[in-house]
Amino acid sequence: MFANDKSIDNLESLFKEVRKYIELQGQYVKLDLVEKLTILLSTLILILIIIILSMMALFYFSFMLVYALAPLVGSLIGGYAIIGGVVLLLAILIYRMRKQWIFQPMVHFLARLFLDEPASKE
Repeated sequence: MFANDKSIDNLESLFKEVRKYIELQGQYVKLDLVEKLTILLSTLILILIIIILSMMALFYFSFMLVYALAPLVGSLIGGYAIIGGVVLLLAILIYRMRKQWIFQPMVHFLARLFLDEPASKE
């Protein structure tokens, strides 16, 4: 079937090209994974920084509200009780709505990041 050397050279060349293609596809998959992990980690770091800064702001605003409510309520302890109750209700609300506010957006973000095919650039 392969009587001449030209056919064998063509097969060897084809085999080398297929190996090179497989290696390039492996490198592409690695680069794509690194890109997606970079986006994921940078998003997580950004969210962590925003949460920390928001918690600090909530801490200071809660003290401000306690001192603003103290004259209206009549005591500093009453102001702390009101703000503590509001923060507790807020925590309960966030816990009750965690699927809609936290889990579903996170699942949609990760699915869009890892499962959607990138638009072809032509």
